Amino acid sequence: MASRSLYALAAAGMAATLALAPAHANEDCPRGDLDRMYCDRDGDLTADPPTDPSQFVNPNTLIFAYTPVEDPAVYGDIWEPFIEHLQNVTGKRVRFFAVQSNSAQVEAMRSGRLHIAGFSTGPTPFAVNLAGAVPFALMGGENGSFGYTLQVYTQADSGIESLTDLKGKRVAHTSPTSNSGNLAPRALFPALGVTPDSDYTVVYSGSHDQSMLGVVAGDFDAAPVASEVVERMAQRGLYDPEQVKIVWESARFPTTSYTHAHNLHPDLVEKIREAFFTFDFRGTALGEEFKDVTQFIPITYKEDWEVIRQIQAANGVRYTAEGLQSEK
Repeated sequence: MASRSLYALAAAGMAATLALAPAHANEDCPRGDLDRMYCDRDGDLTADPPTDPSQFVNPNTLIFAYTPVEDPAVYGDIWEPFIEHLQNVTGKRVRFFAVQSNSAQVEAMRSGRLHIAGFSTGPTPFAVNLAGAVPFALMGGENGSFGYTLQVYTQADSGIESLTDLKGKRVAHTSPTSNSGNLAPRALFPALGVTPDSDYTVVYSGSHDQSMLGVVAGDFDAAPVASEVVERMAQRGLYDPEQVKIVWESARFPTTSYTHAHNLHPDLVEKIREAFFTFDFRGTALGEEFKDVTQFIPITYKEDWEVIRQIQAANGVRYTAEGLQSEK
């Protein structure tokens, strides 16, 4: 398990790492929003693998991290069946590292300390553009469906019945880079009659878990949160669903992206993808945690994250060190 100090140090060094990174060997390479370390000659919006085979990375131990959650230790156990499967398919040792923030997770992949990761929806474009992450899978159902919704929760007896009732209230957003916890509300709510910061006070809670628990405790009047997170919280008994209610729900968004570093050896990438797409959730702790999930589904960043990029563009998000460091 990674120490807190490792990731705190990584987060603090993000801006310096970006500033000091060397330019790509070919300054004429197309890259779009990608950092200058990377090229995108095939136009898929993700970093191309190295053109020099000597630059491929093929470590004896693979480091895997899941998106920051309220209790990382719990997820270390939950992911154990998958990690064992990943080890068997790749022939590599695999270590699970618990991350404390989105920025630390992105920096860990950029600096080469993280090889495979599940990035939250909103931070995924930062991971792609700043760290060379290549999304290739999502968790999905038997029929290939996937995704989550943005839900706005309040206490059952709050008197809040619609989004416009949030005016003058104290509302918990999660963090600046979060899609459902901040960017989507800022992009979608004004057309529905309420503008964050203008019509209600935004308080950043730090996570979906904290937002939901804050609503339950009465610390916040309401909170926009990701449906998949609060559903799992309810399954673990972290709050009583009878105490809260949903006052608005969005269309579906893609959920956590599973990615590999762009510079892994192609043979290793093939084995990693094989491990994801052959994993059987049934009868595992992972299957119990994600009850509506039966498989990993192939996706592409260019197509499946288009709506997220549109939301972020509407919020003026730029995939820079400063943008990432604004995530607290």
